[in-house]
Amino acid sequence: MTNQGRKLEQAAKAAWLSYVAGKTQDEIAGIMGVSRQTAQRLVAQAMAEGIVKIRIDHAFAHCMDLAVALQRRYGLEFCQIAPSDAPEVGVALMLADAIEQWLRRPEPLTLAIGTGRTLRSAIAQLPHVDCPQHRIVSLTGNIAPDGSTAYYNVLFTLSDLVTARCFPLPLPVIAPTVRERQAVNSQPSIERLIRMSAGASVAFVGIGTVNDRAPLMLDGFLSRPDLDALVAAGAVGEITGWAYDARGRLIEGLSNDRVASAPIPPRETTLVIGAAQGAEKIPAIRGALQGGLISGLITDATTAAALL
Repeated sequence: MTNQGRKLEQAAKAAWLSYVAGKTQDEIAGIMGVSRQTAQRLVAQAMAEGIVKIRIDHAFAHCMDLAVALQRRYGLEFCQIAPSDAPEVGVALMLADAIEQWLRRPEPLTLAIGTGRTLRSAIAQLPHVDCPQHRIVSLTGNIAPDGSTAYYNVLFTLSDLVTARCFPLPLPVIAPTVRERQAVNSQPSIERLIRMSAGASVAFVGIGTVNDRAPLMLDGFLSRPDLDALVAAGAVGEITGWAYDARGRLIEGLSNDRVASAPIPPRETTLVIGAAQGAEKIPAIRGALQGGLISGLITDATTAAALL
């Protein structure tokens, strides 16, 4: 998407909030993370570009309608929907914008970050952000099964782009044995990082599938028998290695007993924003929504419609 296209998308969003949702300029500014003056300018730009007629003449209006419907159905605090013309790019850009808005907040906060392909694509879109007042903590281990740095872990890439203090988890996503997981997670330094992640204001996580193309298996963290056992137990998705069923309940035992990642932060205290798109991800996204594992969602219009 070109810079001009993104500006028009922002103008369309502001216009929808003003003319359809009936929000004030202060409310629009709060929702979009911009100043009141910028919100006013965006609405004016939508008028000047001819987007505002009898209806909002832009694909983003449909996306806003889907977002409102998803928020109502699943009790979400946050929902953004990208147009489906280039869903992977759109979701990554939208996720990058959301992360940047949180990093630019002036008050100190802790941001927790998961892992995955969508998050990696989003981080690649971020500009440099000067935010030394914040802390960023990884929810997942940074070590691949062969001892190297996990390719899809994003914290080290993010640390090159921001001045916030970054706290990696020097662990594998899934330990080889339960005893090893207990040993590493009981270390005082690891316990401190896990407590830090539980107190995060916001967490951004990917949503993985549990099927023949499961990232945990493709990346070497799970064997084929491990995956088959999860599927037999009803698993449909995973977040930071924690597998869950169609109702969003964590699978008891199996590989979940060896997950060294921090627990998924509680939605009562943390805004947990999941990002994923595509037909293959629908069971995993729906399970996360129904189980309340996430309180925010970024996806594309086609996926959103299927979830409704």
